[in-house]
Amino acid sequence: MTTEMGSKRLDIIRQLVPKAAVIGMLINPNFPMASAEVRDVQDAARPLGIQINVLNASTGSEIETAFANVIQQKADALIVGTDAFLYGQRDQLAGLAARHAVPTMYFLREFVQAGGLLSYGPDIHRGYRQAGVYTGSILNGANPAELPVLRPTSFLLSINLKTAKALGLTLPATLLALADEVIE
Repeated sequence: MTTEMGSKRLDIIRQLVPKAAVIGMLINPNFPMASAEVRDVQDAARPLGIQINVLNASTGSEIETAFANVIQQKADALIVGTDAFLYGQRDQLAGLAARHAVPTMYFLREFVQAGGLLSYGPDIHRGYRQAGVYTGSILNGANPAELPVLRPTSFLLSINLKTAKALGLTLPATLLALADEVIE
């Protein structure tokens, strides 16, 4: 489901950087849903006249190169695509975004806790709890084929005010009002 959230993430980063004309999108090309996620963001950006520059990274050194390209292309912001590899690199990504002063949107709150600017995505802790409930049901005899497939219904907007201040960004009151978590 997170790949379907690209247009919402684009909308949120635009609220923070309203004059953004070029936005980078960092993806892991090995992630099977990467192209669908890119398409979602590009489809949302096209009517707004925003150019989306796709940057590929599947290693730590490729992430470094991708950030150099973000700077070279003069991107106004960056969206980090969903992927387990990129999630594992959240400290590196948040550090590079801060070092290069690039407003960056992530897909989970853990990036914001690591110093990233903002994120919008499903509440993975709620998903873990639901997995535990399903496991308990199965251990108590429920047939897995009869359990319904569930999708996330709770999405979190997390904002790091310290990072916003370091980037010289003023957060719109409307965006702060929507935030589920504000880190100071």
